[in-house]
Amino acid sequence: MPARRMIRLSALGSLILLTACCCCAQTQPPPSTARSIRRTFEDVNRKILDMAKDFPADKYNFKLRPEMRTFGEVIVHIASGNVYAAKAGLGEKVNWDEVDPKNYPTKESVVAMLEKSIDDSEATLKSLPDDSFAKSVQPWLAVTEHSAEHYGLLVAYYRANGLVPPESRPKK
Repeated sequence: MPARRMIRLSALGSLILLTACCCCAQTQPPPSTARSIRRTFEDVNRKILDMAKDFPADKYNFKLRPEMRTFGEVIVHIASGNVYAAKAGLGEKVNWDEVDPKNYPTKESVVAMLEKSIDDSEATLKSLPDDSFAKSVQPWLAVTEHSAEHYGLLVAYYRANGLVPPESRPKK
């Protein structure tokens, strides 16, 4: 068989294989709204919890500027959003009540409170039927966005201290 013909057949075979792969990939439906909301909410909370556990305890009172929250206070503020989501997600008429960071003076107490807020909010989120997200994605979308904004701020706290955030480190 001439080399030219082999190249054409090989290219044609590759094209057919690529087309088949694309068709197969398109037959899988995109994730549902419920699944997307749950995954994103859980992902941002996991990243923040990793940071809360990783950031040095002796730097929990660090502020980027004097008028800003400390690292620990930002974590407590994020947890306040989770507390709100856990209640509002159950349909309770609730206002965003800021959890007082003075009640969490150590890294250990901040991390424990964040973990509880994540557990409570994710339990509520998982308890909701998938079809409830067709009516509304709130409070989940708003709280996820809020947490993601503060995740970015926490990255700045890391960088200002010469540290590399967990998500930016090489994967092992």
